[in-house]
Amino acid sequence: MKLKFKKQEFQEKAVNAVADLFKGQEKAGTTFSIVDNSAQFSLLQNDFGFGNKLLLDKETLVSNLKNIQKGQSLPQTDIESGKALPISIEMETGTGKTYVYTKTILELNKRYGFTKFIIVVPSIAIREGVNKSFQITEEHFKNQYDSVPYRYFIYNSAKLSDVRAFATSSNIEIMIINIDAFKKAENIINQEQDIRFIKVIEGTLFSYKTHR
Repeated sequence: MKLKFKKQEFQEKAVNAVADLFKGQEKAGTTFSIVDNSAQFSLLQNDFGFGNKLLLDKETLVSNLKNIQKGQSLPQTDIESGKALPISIEMETGTGKTYVYTKTILELNKRYGFTKFIIVVPSIAIREGVNKSFQITEEHFKNQYDSVPYRYFIYNSAKLSDVRAFATSSNIEIMIINIDAFKKAENIINQEQDIRFIKVIEGTLFSYKTHR
């Protein structure tokens, strides 16, 4: 049995609101090197990774943000000078958040060439639900986006190959991870000798944090 997805105008508006934040960004890719001198990771030396590169200055981002807010009749955000520009996109439960941010990922790639995304969830149950949603919608989105290749995976500290592929692939890479994975002492992200993987994560420009 195939599921059919109905086009919802409010979901399209949500996707466009996020994508329009980066108006003026040229579609381009960039590389960052992954270098480590430890014997443990010698096979990864001299490899290169592909990361997102934001070419817009803060003033352009703020202007885009205010235009979006104005178009949606939302209050204008007061951005303090010198402060970072955190962007929060909020949707009500039951409105299709997972569908929307999946489509947003593909739209950001189509418009600007962004390829690396991390979805952070609060629990294992939600993590599994997000992964299942990606499975269910994969054919639907590939039909919408000309079968653009993308890979999604659940972060597992025992599978270093997934993180390596996340860094080195030039295709869309989507890491699904629950917040506790960052906190465990045995997690490879937190081991001092594995600082390379922190740099891989830092090379990822955009992440979606789902609260429920």
